[in-house]
Amino acid sequence: MSSSSAGTRRVPKRRAAVWTALAFTPALVPAHAQNAPVATLPSISVSGDAPPLTLLEPTGTGTLLGLTPFETPASIEIISNEQLRERGAATVTDAITQAAGISAMRHPGNGGSSLSSRGFTDSNSVAQLYDGVRQYGGVGQTFIYDPWAVDRIEVLRGPASVLYGEGAIGGVVNVIPKKPTRGPIENEIQATVGTHDTQRLGFGSGGALDDKWSYRLDVSGNHSDAGISLGDSRDAAVTAALRLDVSPELNFTLTQAYAWQEPTRYFGTPLMDGTMDYSLRKQNYNVADSKIIYRDSRTELKAEWSPNPATQVRSRVYYIGSDRDYRDAENYAWVPGGMIERSAYTDIRHDQEQAGTITDATFDGRLLGLANKVAVGFELNRASLKHTNNSPYSGTSLVDPYDVDHGRFVNVAGTTPRYRNTATQYALFAEDRLMLTPAWSVLGGLRYDHIDLKRRDLVADQTAFRTTFTNVGWRVGTVYDVLPTLSVYGQYAQAADPIGSLLLLSPANKDFELSEGKQVEVGVKQTFWNGKGQWTLAAYHIRKNNLVTRDPNDPALRIQVGEQSSRGLEATLGVELSPAWRLDLNAVALRARYDDFNESVNGVSVSRNGNVPTDVPERVANAWISWKFAPQWTASAGLRYVGKRYADAANRLEMAGYTTTNLALQWEPRRDLSLALRAFNVFDRQYAETAYYNQTQWLLGEGRRVELSANYRF
Repeated sequence: MSSSSAGTRRVPKRRAAVWTALAFTPALVPAHAQNAPVATLPSISVSGDAPPLTLLEPTGTGTLLGLTPFETPASIEIISNEQLRERGAATVTDAITQAAGISAMRHPGNGGSSLSSRGFTDSNSVAQLYDGVRQYGGVGQTFIYDPWAVDRIEVLRGPASVLYGEGAIGGVVNVIPKKPTRGPIENEIQATVGTHDTQRLGFGSGGALDDKWSYRLDVSGNHSDAGISLGDSRDAAVTAALRLDVSPELNFTLTQAYAWQEPTRYFGTPLMDGTMDYSLRKQNYNVADSKIIYRDSRTELKAEWSPNPATQVRSRVYYIGSDRDYRDAENYAWVPGGMIERSAYTDIRHDQEQAGTITDATFDGRLLGLANKVAVGFELNRASLKHTNNSPYSGTSLVDPYDVDHGRFVNVAGTTPRYRNTATQYALFAEDRLMLTPAWSVLGGLRYDHIDLKRRDLVADQTAFRTTFTNVGWRVGTVYDVLPTLSVYGQYAQAADPIGSLLLLSPANKDFELSEGKQVEVGVKQTFWNGKGQWTLAAYHIRKNNLVTRDPNDPALRIQVGEQSSRGLEATLGVELSPAWRLDLNAVALRARYDDFNESVNGVSVSRNGNVPTDVPERVANAWISWKFAPQWTASAGLRYVGKRYADAANRLEMAGYTTTNLALQWEPRRDLSLALRAFNVFDRQYAETAYYNQTQWLLGEGRRVELSANYRF
């Protein structure tokens, strides 16, 4: 649908003012420099308000052209600020998993951030962005933790290499922070206390300083003990942004952010004879002097220039720093006599940094007499990771599983810098949308990535290897408006994933190529009831090849001929049933399989063809309902279901499916004051969220938690 035809769409009266404002705002918003309109701070109360029509809100995550999800031939979901506030997720990952088909597989080894989407897992296949910028290398995202400073979360399901390069066959999650606004200065403070010694505090402030300068400041801190031994976790974050509007056509924004985390030092609970003993859920088998610390920083300068209503140019330069320290006993196993043996005494330090620039330009015009939008741009970055460790991670000890003497860390080999991986990447990308008729559009995108990767052996003080990866990702799609409020779409896309994390790539994997993925997707999107509701339905099939598998003729060798695939259905529904009732639902059913994959078992190559890939749930669903039962009072309930998953490729270690229930009661005695009582996992469901790398050690989900929050604006 062209911008000129947007005015013909039947827009609900309550949304007309917002939609009219958007129509006069340049809609050419590049994905990499996304700056979606952010209004002044909304009223504290989110209950009883109309559900946000996110299908009609411009998004920068699914396209370079600033289209709405309704206009984009892809599966895009927006978790709005209203939804974030109402549901009260304690972490960004908790909030992300409220989107359709997204499940978490977080543990300390991946920074607590890895996700599963459409049958593909981990940061190599499901990329996470912060305001459109990706921390390169697939090492794990530790910066994005606290949702306090988040304005909204945009989820693009399916291959996204045409937008963000390799490493996004399963999808992309873009966490968008609160931005400087042109309204009057408003301040907000929120305090929370709860079970498990929980304390949270957040402060936010933003608005215009004068006719040219505006700002945004968010500060937050959290503490909890997770209800387990050695369970203390704490974090703090500061995000500050200053914007200068030189003229209506040109502005600059300088952003500085810091985050510090000490997450729970928990690496899971070991299986006993292949089963989990949930009576051990509050035990932690790490050493007493263990530590996990993440220190992250981001600096960015962004410029936006609109020389005329049909042209927009955006450019940003940035620096990302991330330091991670681990000192833990990470592997646990039952041994005869009823004791647990601890091994893998691991001391690791990551010193990661990345500097880069992204520039793109978008033009709105005509081609062959038809309305046409085109975007072109380039990206350049250099990322490096210095890896310090105590390999081969020796040392063992025995502990009583029920009466744990945590002991002290054992460092056999000594901790020294071992290697530094450096990746220099550049990319060229373009996207175009042509309106064949006012109701029918076609969209195509193309991206070329070139990556030079070098590994420096710091022990031998020499280059261990140097290799190059290239990839061309592309997609073509079409959208047809059957009605002004109903569209159907189809898309074909090609993407690529690396073999493991590029910044951790070992000499053994240096000669392998990128894994390639292809997807076909069709779907339907609609708004209805005069804007009170919206629903989407998507069907897809993805095939990924060039997996590394064992050679059937020589199990000692690994070859790159493997393949896995997934196909599935995704559905979402959001509707205001009445002025007092609101309902949000989503559900996913998929079939994910290894099509050609072998493992080495006791020196023998064993086929895993037909098995479900590890950590992939084939059924995921979310439901949230709110009821404004009296003036200033709202009750809410949320259900989350995650189906069974397998911890191993043999599909012998099954993590059972589970359902958790959250409840909330909110009271707004004044427009500037809100009190909320929330209970998470109210029935104290016992479940395993994910498995650790050794497969027989599972990280158990959090038990019941109750919190009381007060939010005040002034």
